[in-house]
Amino acid sequence: MKDPEKDSRRYVIGGVATLIVVVYVVRLFMLQLMSDDYKKNADSNAFLKKIEFPSRGVISDRNGKLLVYNQPIYNLMVVMNEAKDRIDTLEFCESLGITKEFFIKRMEEVKARQGYSRFTQQLFMSQISDKEFSVFHEKMYRFPGFYIQNRSVRQYEYPYAAHVLGDVAEVSQGDIEEDDYYQPGDYIGKQGVERSYEKQLRGEKGVEILLRDAHGRIQGRYQDGIYDHKPVPGRNLTLSIDLDLQALGERLMEGKIGSIVAIEPATGEVLCMVSSPTYDPRLMVGKQRGKNHQELAQNTWKPLLNRSIMGQYPPGSTFKTSQALTFMTEGIITPGTAYPCYRGFIYKGLRVGCHGHGSPLPLIPALSTSCNGYFCWGLYYMMGNRKKYPTVQDAMNTWRDYMVSMGFGYKLGIDLPGEKRGLIPNADFYDKAYKGSWNGLTIISISIGQGEVNLTPLQIANLGATIANRGFFYTPHVVKRIEGEHLDTLYTTRHATMASRSAYDYVVNGMRSAALGGTCKALAKYDFMACGKTGTAQNRGQDHSVFMGFAPMDDPKIAIAVYVENGGFGAHFGVPIGGLMMEQYLKGGLSPASEAEASAFQHKRIYYGSHSR
Repeated sequence: MKDPEKDSRRYVIGGVATLIVVVYVVRLFMLQLMSDDYKKNADSNAFLKKIEFPSRGVISDRNGKLLVYNQPIYNLMVVMNEAKDRIDTLEFCESLGITKEFFIKRMEEVKARQGYSRFTQQLFMSQISDKEFSVFHEKMYRFPGFYIQNRSVRQYEYPYAAHVLGDVAEVSQGDIEEDDYYQPGDYIGKQGVERSYEKQLRGEKGVEILLRDAHGRIQGRYQDGIYDHKPVPGRNLTLSIDLDLQALGERLMEGKIGSIVAIEPATGEVLCMVSSPTYDPRLMVGKQRGKNHQELAQNTWKPLLNRSIMGQYPPGSTFKTSQALTFMTEGIITPGTAYPCYRGFIYKGLRVGCHGHGSPLPLIPALSTSCNGYFCWGLYYMMGNRKKYPTVQDAMNTWRDYMVSMGFGYKLGIDLPGEKRGLIPNADFYDKAYKGSWNGLTIISISIGQGEVNLTPLQIANLGATIANRGFFYTPHVVKRIEGEHLDTLYTTRHATMASRSAYDYVVNGMRSAALGGTCKALAKYDFMACGKTGTAQNRGQDHSVFMGFAPMDDPKIAIAVYVENGGFGAHFGVPIGGLMMEQYLKGGLSPASEAEASAFQHKRIYYGSHSR
């Protein structure tokens, strides 16, 4: 007869035994398949994966002058699982010239990093100099868990073109999250072409897998290196920048706030891009980079701001060329159409002032003398033409379409980060501003590049390139060639404007007339047939001095915009600086007389508020 009590105990014991077996099986499953902690530990004891960093691509100017190259430095890496409680902290700190407090703080920071692993190499100190490395390397065997990693930092050969070149610094957490190529301690381009061409410049990392014994000593390469990968160097860049032209532009803009941008019309290649005030790109290298960057960021003159693509200014009378092109193509005017100017545009109690000159006058003299009245009348008649445009809104949006086709109102797409779009108003803009009740008189100032119109210096230079080409442009770009790679088609595609070829021919003649005896007559002395248009952009204080032009007239090699804040009339600063820049590029240097003029402009200072530059 069965004993119920014994049967019950048998079931309990069997259940407990089964439960223990199940727990062990589940635990083994979790350890072997679901968790990689033990695998990581075993791998870290057996292998050392040594990352090999590629050399970053070098950067040269259009004539082959080396601008940016690499200098070797060393990073100190730590594997926490190997370093814990196994080193003499005092000796370690003395070897590196650091304090114990710094050591403790740094180790805590390493552990606090997102994605930290105690089994893999983590950055402890970056950019150790040759001298520091030689002292530490002799004693490194005493500090298990610490490894030297060969790296390089950028070196900038010249003190020019900081805003174009940009700089390189350690990655942020955001950079790491955005691209898994990067690990803490890696370097990345932060501004300029270093940023916009980061993927081409950085290359591809390599890896060397080393075998270690139970004591952590390196025994050689794992399986003779069949799983190793050599680093692939970054691609070299050739910029479109002419270093000598860039250097002259930065000289001429000393003591001034503003910009110079020069473009090769036939290609859209940027020949120089000056933003003033500027800084020496060599300040952004090494351990002092952070301190120097902070000082530049706090500077009230904003030297880190690339005014060439970020400054948004009224273009002043340089904008009249775009108005002439629009009015002619739309049939609002003909070359012989003459408008009166009694020291300005005067109509129904509204007056827009102008300087003294002959009146009435047709298109070419109007461009040559920069007549405000002429272009005010042109816009007034376009906005009021009900035979051609059913409403003022239709006329306004047609005008806007012409402006957009010329590269205004939107980013041009230059291969540099941070470009601004400027402002070209449309009908909706004015409907909101004036509750639908407005006309040509309300917005008359946009005809002379004032009011709501804002352009970047790059857009003004591109206007010059488009006129030089008689109606088309290529998207401006600062990189001429990428080693082993084609440029993006964005920079090789021709963009045609809405204006007619015949309209461009008349505008070119007007700009040549301005150079021979009009507002740009300072250009008449040159033998390369320059064409130009001044601008005097109104401002709360002293007016801005603006110039836009190109040369030679019939075989244009350079188009240029000069913008000098508070420089007064365009003829005061814009025209002379533009002429010197064109001579430098077209002639390969300045004549003795021009060099003396350049030296004088270099030392001219403009008073800005309570300081002078």
